Amino acid sequence: MRVHTKKGSLIAEINMIPLIDVSLILLIIFMVITPFLVQSQIQVSLPKATTGIKGDDQVLKVQIAAGGAMTLDGRPVTLKKLDAELRLRLKQAYKKTVLVEADKAVPVERVVAVFDAARRLGAGKIGIAVKPED
Repeated sequence: MRVHTKKGSLIAEINMIPLIDVSLILLIIFMVITPFLVQSQIQVSLPKATTGIKGDDQVLKVQIAAGGAMTLDGRPVTLKKLDAELRLRLKQAYKKTVLVEADKAVPVERVVAVFDAARRLGAGKIGIAVKPED
């Protein structure tokens, strides 16, 4: 777009519309992709069971991987920081339910430590996730 001043010199302007369009498209792409990236950050091989019930979506999920990595609702935590994070999340939670998704290779002591921390901090229900047998 050309704009002339009284002196006859040319003033150049940058067209902002294409820049805004590209920025909004990138924002939409990131908003769509983010839930897929956040869902599960560590791989957990759940033990199998013949009985079990469908889990609730409004629970605090603690995942423990075979290598020892631990996450609370998709965010990495250590066993020492788990108490503080659980205390904060249980205060805000409507249903005080904790679900532990532990790999079948994880020692029982680590699972019991998570159960103990959840019960000590006031969790109403505590469960362990299993995969149904085929």
